[in-house]
Amino acid sequence: MTEPPPAPKLPVSLAANPKLSSWIRFSTEGHVTISPGKVEIGQGIVTALAQIAADELDVDIGRVQLVRASTAASPNEGVTSGSLSVQQSGRAIRQVCAEVRQIFLGVASDRLGVGIEALDVKDGTISGPGNIRTSYWELAEEVSLERDAIPGAIPKPSAQRVLAGSSVQRVDIPDKVFAHPRFIHDSALPGTLHGRVLRPELYGAKLVALREDAARGIAGFVNIVRDGNFVGVVSETEHSALTTLGALRKGAAWSSGETLPDEDGLAEWLKAQPVESTLIDRKTASRANEKTRTIRRQYTRPYIAHASIAPSCAMAQWTQDRVRVWTHSQGVYLLRTDLALVLNLPIENITVEHLEGAGCYGHNAADDVALDAVLLAKAAGGRPVRVQWSREDEMSHGPFGAAMAIEVEADLDAHGEILDWRHSIWSNGHAARPGRAALPALLAGTELANPFPRTISANPPQANGGGGDRNSIPLYDFPAWQIESHRLLTMPIRTSALRTLGAQGNIFAIESFLDELAAERGEDPVALRLRHLRDERARDVIRSVARRANWKPQKQSGTGYGIGFGRYKNTGAYCAVIAEIEGAQDISVRRLTIAVDVGEAINPDGVINQIEGGAIQATSWVLKERVRFDRQRITSNTWTGYPILRFSEVPDVDVELIQRPECDSVGAGEAAHGPVTAAIANAVFDALGVRVRNLPITRDSLIASMELTA
Repeated sequence: MTEPPPAPKLPVSLAANPKLSSWIRFSTEGHVTISPGKVEIGQGIVTALAQIAADELDVDIGRVQLVRASTAASPNEGVTSGSLSVQQSGRAIRQVCAEVRQIFLGVASDRLGVGIEALDVKDGTISGPGNIRTSYWELAEEVSLERDAIPGAIPKPSAQRVLAGSSVQRVDIPDKVFAHPRFIHDSALPGTLHGRVLRPELYGAKLVALREDAARGIAGFVNIVRDGNFVGVVSETEHSALTTLGALRKGAAWSSGETLPDEDGLAEWLKAQPVESTLIDRKTASRANEKTRTIRRQYTRPYIAHASIAPSCAMAQWTQDRVRVWTHSQGVYLLRTDLALVLNLPIENITVEHLEGAGCYGHNAADDVALDAVLLAKAAGGRPVRVQWSREDEMSHGPFGAAMAIEVEADLDAHGEILDWRHSIWSNGHAARPGRAALPALLAGTELANPFPRTISANPPQANGGGGDRNSIPLYDFPAWQIESHRLLTMPIRTSALRTLGAQGNIFAIESFLDELAAERGEDPVALRLRHLRDERARDVIRSVARRANWKPQKQSGTGYGIGFGRYKNTGAYCAVIAEIEGAQDISVRRLTIAVDVGEAINPDGVINQIEGGAIQATSWVLKERVRFDRQRITSNTWTGYPILRFSEVPDVDVELIQRPECDSVGAGEAAHGPVTAAIANAVFDALGVRVRNLPITRDSLIASMELTA
């Protein structure tokens, strides 16, 4: 007996926020307002979501207006992260618009006296036989969307979508090109004051004395706010705030700080700390050939900064016992939760609104500076206070991406075939975002007279993509494996979510080790990967990139080619990369050829933009980026100390997008980082015969690797 099909379910974001009116509104003037809970941070989400809505409703995209996320009105979609905006918000909006279209057609059918099947919609006008017509706009006040979504509404099949799959011009770009204010850094309310916060240079130092007289005499001075180790100034102008902060800094005395790890022995330090160990996955072989040898390698990545071009910024304003916050946080509802804990306020007394900021893709200091602004604004007599961190603040006190030490080993048979694969990770946790724990995770909360403890970063579960273990389970069909994660239970250097979490480090390790095994066997690296893959979409991106890059061209002296592959979170976008590098005094990446499969690409140009951006950021991570520190302080707190890729060093990036409109969309933002990292490292070996296993790949790391192999 055939089982009945499963009952339809609402998309995850819609199930959590089922009220249709929280997602969509129609005006009598001819506009559709879409209110997602995900935020625009430079990834082009507002354009893709507008395309989805316009397609499903049969309206011109120019009629679709997206509003910024706010806890006052928007659906709660958690945090914008993990390349999930199209996957979660897009599916919810598509489902909402499909249902709302049917609701309007039902009302139009009653009004016009014809069956729904006889009606058509074109740019919001609903028409039927004999030129009868109405519109969304005429029916807007008659149709109530104060109802919950019902599972079962059927969106259009991909073949009937007009905008999805087309490269629509991004709707947020004109304002940015013509310098119309969109960013929080450019925003100010009437009567805005300016604030800055005093923090120690030494990690974990406590304030033991503070002389305020000189600071209070600065022109434009308004107030000094102190609560325990939290100290900030409020002034009439930004210049006055900076000058006052400088005077206050001279009058501050601090205790000694905490001892930081030995930067030059970071892997050893990670592996010597107390940890929480987790078996991530185990696969056993039904039968095994005889093992003849074992190869073991260790790969590392350093702490990495978000390094946003503009430091974090926020505004806050109090009205009696209520506070309003403007922030570029990636999770306005989660931030509100932690603000309520710190302030001991009812959550309904706090409104958090999103404004665009400098994109960083991860948990940078945006949430921290929001609490700074709230605490300073409380002493501003009802006037709004704008707080911007300095470059030094951002590079010293914001959360970093966690350092990682990864051991990979394989048992081989007499023919060099893999029998068993073992992968072990030592790393701090990769997530300490606000709003996810019983205690707040905001920096100023740890500095108050009655402080909250510093949050030790955790890892999301594998079901949500994992953290330090993200992408550690091989996609290849090895007979057996065991994957373990060792999360540190101490955190002298603050870590949290950085773009890709642990995926960059794990893909770097897996794909580098595969190349080492291919070299041992004398086998082409592309052929080895294809031989161990059963997923045809995975095979397609590798074959496509090999064809596009003409793998493997005749190389010149000092030039090398390498491949890297991954599927983000093992459930998202497929990406394969071939890097062409030149090794002279330093490594330069000439070209990155990339093939990517994100399922249905709503805006192909937007997908390509995201892959290009991720590839360039990954190149910067691989060649340049490393948080530097001595035993007392972070020392890489300027662009000199923490260099990033320059425009003159950006490689040519050539992206082939494999369109699969029949497949669900998945995100593109984090798909390229791991494969690009591995491809560059493998290309360095191809060019120089030197295997660099410790990122970044600099002149010093090349010399160290040469000495190890000498």
